[in-house]
Amino acid sequence: MSQMPQQAAPSKCPSCAEPLEPGDLFCGACGYDLSVVPVPPQDHPTLTMTGSPVPGDGVDWPAPEPAGSGGTPGEVHLPADLPGTDSGGKPLHAEEPAAPGVRFDRPPEPDEYPLQAPDPRAAAAAVPEEPQPVCVACRAGRVDSDGYCENCGHAQPRERDHMERESGPVAAVSDRGLRHHRNEDAFTVGRTALPDGAPADLAIVCDGVSSATRPDEASAAAAQAAGDTLLAALPRGTHPQQAMHEAIVAAAQAVNALAGEPAADREHAPHQNAPACTIVGAVVTSGLLVVGWVGDSRAYWVPADRGAPAARLTEDDSWAAQMVAAGLMNEAEAYADERAHAITGWLGADAYELEPHTASFKPDRPGVVVVCTDGLWNYAETAEEMAEAVPADAAERPLHSARVLVGHALDGGGHDNVTVAVLPFPVPPQGAGSA
Repeated sequence: MSQMPQQAAPSKCPSCAEPLEPGDLFCGACGYDLSVVPVPPQDHPTLTMTGSPVPGDGVDWPAPEPAGSGGTPGEVHLPADLPGTDSGGKPLHAEEPAAPGVRFDRPPEPDEYPLQAPDPRAAAAAVPEEPQPVCVACRAGRVDSDGYCENCGHAQPRERDHMERESGPVAAVSDRGLRHHRNEDAFTVGRTALPDGAPADLAIVCDGVSSATRPDEASAAAAQAAGDTLLAALPRGTHPQQAMHEAIVAAAQAVNALAGEPAADREHAPHQNAPACTIVGAVVTSGLLVVGWVGDSRAYWVPADRGAPAARLTEDDSWAAQMVAAGLMNEAEAYADERAHAITGWLGADAYELEPHTASFKPDRPGVVVVCTDGLWNYAETAEEMAEAVPADAAERPLHSARVLVGHALDGGGHDNVTVAVLPFPVPPQGAGSA
């Protein structure tokens, strides 16, 4: 039987380089067939630049040069420093003509390159993003940057669309309503102390006149100015009724100041009225209740004992109120007329004359004062209807009661902005008069 010439067994697998044992026919690691290993070619080894010649390899390697004097290394040559030729025998560094379409006159590159400014988008991406708000309607979808729910498409409320605030026992809630595109109401609630240390609670509610320009700014400016005036005047010992008068005057001045826009703005809208709003406010101190108003926003008295009568504390500056006062219509007929809510008094630069109304009362029993815009009293017009809408525990839970009253208006249709403040009136001291 003829045999194949025997080759020297390799020391490692030619496929995976695993070590082999003498006599192995297959690689134990990868299963390579060692019987088909080709005969290794006769070649010279390649040495590293720092390697030593292999003794007896048949190559006449030059002996290393002795170290330079003084221990300094010998001269070092770079590959580009030495002459050479290419595979065709031409010098490597010979000047070659420029090929057409290629330029070799590029200016020398600088030693250092300026770093490119970091991309701000990448930096922003590195910062963890705040979680997206959840839709107030479906409570499931995320709200996109345009303010709409990605799940149900519901427009989310803006900051002023729904506002709630508490200050001591006083609370107020304001809502855009279901028909208006923005909330043009505003309010201020606060608590301070009289010179004798007795607490004084206050609430201001303003309703922007929609037919005027920038009604939302007018109501905000008036509410802020009136509230600041009361908080400054009451601790000085100013009588609450006088302080209320001063607060309404300050509110009117703040709204008047908004009318001083540049002439260019007036040219774009020459037929718009100056910013305007109504105002109503209340101050509750020990045994004393003071209200003030201009326009058709109202204040109601609702006693804790619902067996006692409730009362409306303000008279509207409106066409309907004038008709009733003149005896030309009864209240039902007047407020059924389409002109009923045309106001005859307001805060604004184009108001006929500022006539602040103030009144003081001394209720003989505990209860709450409801201060509101017509967005609420349109759905609870009479004092009896308002008393029915006010929760029985309003004095203990004023914020809850304000929410309930706003909900009452929204359930009724929510045709207007709705703002309501609830001020508890504590048990009066002995000897107090009645409302």
